[in-house]
Amino acid sequence: MAWIWLTLAGLLEVVWAIGLKYTDGFTRLWPSLVTFAAMVASVYFLALAVRTIPIGTGYAVWTGIGAVGVAILGMILFNEPRDLQRIASILLIVAGIAGLKLGAG
Repeated sequence: MAWIWLTLAGLLEVVWAIGLKYTDGFTRLWPSLVTFAAMVASVYFLALAVRTIPIGTGYAVWTGIGAVGVAILGMILFNEPRDLQRIASILLIVAGIAGLKLGAG
């Protein structure tokens, strides 16, 4: 169950990080509320996950899911660069997440 909590925490990290773009410096009410709620929920589920997953592994996977998700959505939603180096770097992060998962059992 801890890995489910960690995955959910990582996905919510993507939500709040992308949400920051829409808050306009926390001047827009609804995007700000969604972003803040996603922040709180993300950290809550991370806290549940690291009850049993080592903190180093949990934190690295959490930030990795967030980094990969935000990078991909940045390319899709905000027309950020889609060059080979960027895509290869995202794949390296995915490989690191997979390695941490396999190593943690």
